[in-house]
Amino acid sequence: MASHFTMRIMLAACLLLPAALLAQSPAPAPAPTLKAGVFEPPREAPDFTLPGTTGADVSMRDWRGKVVVLGFGFTHCPEVCPITLGTLAAARRQLGAQADEVQVLWITVDPERDDAARLGAYVTAFDKSFVGATGSEEQLAAVRRDYGIAAAKVQREGQSDSYSHSAFTYLIDREGRLRALMPYGHPPEDFVHDLRILLAVP
Repeated sequence: MASHFTMRIMLAACLLLPAALLAQSPAPAPAPTLKAGVFEPPREAPDFTLPGTTGADVSMRDWRGKVVVLGFGFTHCPEVCPITLGTLAAARRQLGAQADEVQVLWITVDPERDDAARLGAYVTAFDKSFVGATGSEEQLAAVRRDYGIAAAKVQREGQSDSYSHSAFTYLIDREGRLRALMPYGHPPEDFVHDLRILLAVP
């Protein structure tokens, strides 16, 4: 029969073994981080209903189950808007088959000139899947207020009116929650990186 001393040694070894095994197990991989600025905690994206370039009204809830990239701009924009839309079109191409799970929505800040037909022709020139939304100045001002978007008309002598406006884009997850804000100037690869992370969440 083992002595009491030997039994105590065996018991101590049994207690230490699980801890040793846990210490040898690889640590869980850190959760991937977004390149865009994140909302912690995520919050529900404000909903709206606006005349869309699809020929019908559009709302945020129309795309539940997809990841939405939401941007604001106007068709007469000389530089920022076409660069952003071109970047999003390139990102969508890089996503491959996953692109069908992403919806780009572009809301005008210039309702005087951007009716649904003009806006639709503009955004689909970058990618056929892109959808635009317009409306009255009052409707659009309410949406901008809800999303914290600044926009102001800029008049220059001898030139057509322009707008100074917020140039970031929102990333909204499948459940309609604001997850991130991507500043202007990021390359397509950064959008692809973040979109793949959001697409991986059921």
